Amino acid sequence: MSELKRQAAETAVGYVKDGMVVGLGTGSTAYFAVEAIGRLVDQGYSLRGVPTSKATEDQARKCGIPLLELDQVDRIDVTIDGADEVDGRMDLIKGLGGALLREKMVAYISNQKVIVVDESKLVSKLGQKAPLPVEVVPFGHKRTGKHLESLGCRAELRGGHTPFVTDNGNLIFHCRFECIDDPYELELQLKQIPGVVETGLFLRLATKVVVAGERGIEVRER
Repeated sequence: MSELKRQAAETAVGYVKDGMVVGLGTGSTAYFAVEAIGRLVDQGYSLRGVPTSKATEDQARKCGIPLLELDQVDRIDVTIDGADEVDGRMDLIKGLGGALLREKMVAYISNQKVIVVDESKLVSKLGQKAPLPVEVVPFGHKRTGKHLESLGCRAELRGGHTPFVTDNGNLIFHCRFECIDDPYELELQLKQIPGVVETGLFLRLATKVVVAGERGIEVRER
């Protein structure tokens, strides 16, 4: 499976051109993309990266990629990131890497958002395989979890008794639905709950999805 992730990531890096500002995703597939971007820098490409997590920032520095903070850029030319699920409309669940808020902020100002996955991440409806990560503030988070469950999911605090803390100092609930029939309506309902910071529903953001499977590479475009 890691070989498929590497193939998808290296195909996606083909969209990176000299002089670009590149959004650097977080997670096991994005890791391969950051490594490949580092090799482009070694070859003489003038690239600057905007990392979506502290872990990616550390990796990018080791790869020699010059970095910018989000506030230093008006637009990002292309962001390469992974996903936990991709449906037929190229809508996504993301965030099991724990960086969904920064990933969505970077995606929002990206001219191109290239998603890299292996074929196991393809679903007919979101929520069929992966839980939906929802980032919440620590204050009153147990109450927030009950509000989340009122929408028909089982909300499990990531890390349990030793909660995972995001780079932003927040917590994450993994919300398990049987499936998500209307992700657009669910996104609206989640955002109305006080204490919810951001959700792992990435809707209408992906411009390309690079899928690696046993039969080779497929590129889907919106």
